[in-house]
Amino acid sequence: MKKLIFTLGFLASLSTISFAQEGHSANDGHNHGAAPATAAQPTSNADIKFDKTVHDYGNITQGDNGECVFKFKNTGKEPLIITMCQGSCGCTVPQCPKDPILPGKTGEIKVKYDTQRVGPIAKSVTVQSNAKSGVQTIQIKGNIAAKPVEEAFPANTPSQGAPLEKK
Repeated sequence: MKKLIFTLGFLASLSTISFAQEGHSANDGHNHGAAPATAAQPTSNADIKFDKTVHDYGNITQGDNGECVFKFKNTGKEPLIITMCQGSCGCTVPQCPKDPILPGKTGEIKVKYDTQRVGPIAKSVTVQSNAKSGVQTIQIKGNIAAKPVEEAFPANTPSQGAPLEKK
C-alpha cells in the first residue's frame, strides 16, 4: 500500500513539473512583465499661462484674510478646460472655473488659506487641464504671526502692606 501511494504521488508531482515548464518566447504574444502599452494622449491646442505662479503673503497676523487670486490666459487655439484644482492640504482651498476658457480669454483661480494656523506657509495647488503644457503648480508662501493678546484692563494687584507715612 505504501508503494502504491508513493508511486501515485511521484507520478502526480512529475506531471505537475512537466506541465509547469511550458516554454514561452519573447515574441509569442504574451506579456512577459513588460510595461503595458499606453494609449496615445490626444494633443490639445489649448494652453495656460499664469500671470504669477507664486503668491507671497509676506508677514501677516493670525486671522487675517488668507485669500489670493491667480490670473491666467488661454494662449492656445482651443478652449481650455480645467479638470481639477487640488490644494496640498485641507488648509489650502482653491476655486477653479468650471466653464471652458476660450482662446485669448482670461480666467482666475481663487485660493483661500486658513490663517488660524501660526507659522510659515509653503503650500501648493495642482491645476490639471487639457493644456499642452501639462499639469501646472501654483504656490503660496508667507508667515503667520500669532495674534497679540490684548488685556482689557490691568488687573488690581493686592496691597503690599500699609502705605508709608510722609514726614
